[in-house]
Amino acid sequence: MLSLDVGTILVSKSMEIYLISMESNLNSLGTKFGRLTDIVIDSIPGIIGGIILLIIGKYVIDLVNRLLHKRFEKRNVDPSIRAFISSMVRIVMWVMLMLTVASQIGIQTTSFIAALSAFGLAVGMALQGSLSNFAGGVLILMFRPFEVGDYISSANGTAGTVERIDILYSTLIGDDGVRIFSPNGPLANSVIKNYTKIVQRMFEYTVSISYDKNIKEAKEIILRVLRSNENVLTTPEPTVFVKELGNSSIVLTVRAWTKREHYWPARNSMQEKIMLELERNDMSVAPNPTQISIVPNANDQGSAVKADA
Repeated sequence: MLSLDVGTILVSKSMEIYLISMESNLNSLGTKFGRLTDIVIDSIPGIIGGIILLIIGKYVIDLVNRLLHKRFEKRNVDPSIRAFISSMVRIVMWVMLMLTVASQIGIQTTSFIAALSAFGLAVGMALQGSLSNFAGGVLILMFRPFEVGDYISSANGTAGTVERIDILYSTLIGDDGVRIFSPNGPLANSVIKNYTKIVQRMFEYTVSISYDKNIKEAKEIILRVLRSNENVLTTPEPTVFVKELGNSSIVLTVRAWTKREHYWPARNSMQEKIMLELERNDMSVAPNPTQISIVPNANDQGSAVKADA
């Protein structure tokens, strides 16, 4: 009977401890639920404000994109750069909106902004050269100093016909047919000469004649050859003038204008015709004199002195 009473006492004590533990857990759960309910209730204004801010922000983003598209169409911006800039603006505005909404709700965004800034700095330093080319590509596509099909030359030595303009590189075809890939960064920061955006173009030669030739007659011959060519414009008029009085010849400068599309045929053919016409009229080009100086060898001089002795 004693063992039975002891067992009953132990069971009752265990049940009592279990009930106390259950009561404590229920109280703790009720406290946590109450705290969660309080947090939700306290967060309702922030959540509502975040939703309203999200709706307004989406409307503003769509409005900015529509305004950008209208602006691009008005300025006739290249479609590739138009889509790229619109996408970048949209992404940046959405990131800013989500951070603002999270902050409005009560989520701490300081650490996220710091991590995002560090990531952006690391990417910017790693892609410094590419970002420079990207910025140059944006400037070229927006301000259009040249377009596909234009013949250009730049201060960095690049010259050729533009085949393609990409966001990082521009592709040109050189005079010898070689395809040239020019980074947009240095290209946009250099002086660019566009030979296609002009109506007419000047070509220039230098011709040397002997001092015993008549300058006036030589000038008349050259002008007659220039005026006889249909590709040479009469306005502005061709000009021939004395550039330099050299040691053995008179140097004449020949300048004439032609239409842009006739530049190379006119320039290449006129030079040969001028030379042939001058030779036909006994106005041959003066040759460049070659001066030869004979310097005696010191050993030879010593041998000559010994022989005389």
